[in-house]
Amino acid sequence: MDSAPTAPNVEIRTIDQIPENERHGKTRDLFTIWFGSNIMVLTLVTGALATTVYHLPLGWALIGILVGNLAGGVFMALHSAQGPQLGVPQMVQTRGQFGVHGALLVIVLVIVMYTGYFASNLVLGGQSLHIVMPGVSVTGGIAIVGVVSVAATIFGYKLIHTYSKVMSVAAGLALLLAFVWILGIDGPPQHLFDHGTVSVTGLLGTVSAAALWQIAYAPYVSDYSRYMPKGTGSKPAFWGTYGGCVLGSVLPMVLGAVIGAALGGTDPVGGLAKLTGPVSTLILIVFSVGVANTNAMNLYCGVLCVITVVQTLKRDWVPRALGRAVIAVIVFAVAMVLATAGKDNFLVVYENFIALLLYVLTPWTAVNLVDYYLVRHGEYDVAAFFRADGGIYGRFNGAAIAAYVLGIVVQIPFVAGDLYTGPVARMLSGADISWIVGLAITCPFYYVAARLARSRSRARLAGTGARDAASAAPSAPADEATAAEPPAARTR
Repeated sequence: MDSAPTAPNVEIRTIDQIPENERHGKTRDLFTIWFGSNIMVLTLVTGALATTVYHLPLGWALIGILVGNLAGGVFMALHSAQGPQLGVPQMVQTRGQFGVHGALLVIVLVIVMYTGYFASNLVLGGQSLHIVMPGVSVTGGIAIVGVVSVAATIFGYKLIHTYSKVMSVAAGLALLLAFVWILGIDGPPQHLFDHGTVSVTGLLGTVSAAALWQIAYAPYVSDYSRYMPKGTGSKPAFWGTYGGCVLGSVLPMVLGAVIGAALGGTDPVGGLAKLTGPVSTLILIVFSVGVANTNAMNLYCGVLCVITVVQTLKRDWVPRALGRAVIAVIVFAVAMVLATAGKDNFLVVYENFIALLLYVLTPWTAVNLVDYYLVRHGEYDVAAFFRADGGIYGRFNGAAIAAYVLGIVVQIPFVAGDLYTGPVARMLSGADISWIVGLAITCPFYYVAARLARSRSRARLAGTGARDAASAAPSAPADEATAAEPPAARTR
């Protein structure tokens, strides 16, 4: 293990369980971290998809954004409630469903997800800084946002929570200023309510994009509740997270949809600057700082996932702050390459990226939530997560892996995208409902498979126990055995 730094405000722990005497925080901390971290440029871009990519009228765009966030937020917040109970990062806890080695596939996919979101935020943060400071190139802005994100990741959990509290106020006020300026002071842009046409494809695409925005937090949401006292309770943790994340996502997405309906195009950041005029510099600076906040969260959890992968293969390695810092710099370097390579064609790359995430995250969240709430009822042997053989969870859990693969496969006919459109999606005029099908199939399949597997395991244990008891029983003396035999037996 690497030695801990002496700086008192640097978080020491990484993926190990948080002891009870180190737990702290209140439910309102969960509200602020998710409210403050969502008010940023990437959320605005996601909302703009409704009126630019999916070409919905503004009213229908708002409905799709609201429905998607309300639905997806349920899954996201249910994961958050696991943190206070178990005290470990979400991807460590998923060993309890997939087995200590079976979880590796999901964890690697999540690392790709974090890196992709990190790179996406870097692009938008760099573009925002370039707009307000033309002397700074987009690449230079990407580097600035990245360095701030790495610094926050190095300090860890407490600083990120504090950062989000500040951004809840600053970004909230900047968002309010943008709405007031665009709709109040300048008046609604011309043709704002004449834009687009209603289509099932566009509405479902908008709902799916908003729902995925919430579901994409699921693999790390409990990382930010794992320090909460165990007595916090599942309901307060759920509602604090749900309220903060849904409200913090809906408002900037609506702003993005307004910008898309008013100006169209593929540059929501430039559109925001154009519509907010003289106050655009202030708004974009605040949103750029917000990008660094969210990117610190993405990087922090991505680093925890990398540590989890390495620790699976090297069981005696649980690094502290120094290890987290080194890995953060490496992940940042990879994301920097991706960001600079994709900055000129961002919206197309981003749309394809979130579609891919939808297909691989949906079955994972189904398996995790069914196992936690319906199969094990929140009771896990946390120590077994760190055993080489996985303890009672083993190296591989066939039921979870089968459910996960099935959840991906059943979505394929319903997929609608640039690279591939399934036969059912073509029948639905390109509407993508794959994530709904994935949830509907994976949840009951895993519940039944997990219950059957546990029943067989109990039966095997009961049989083994009975055999052990029989073999351990002392043999009766010969004369006692003869005396115990019935008369007919003795005479033969």
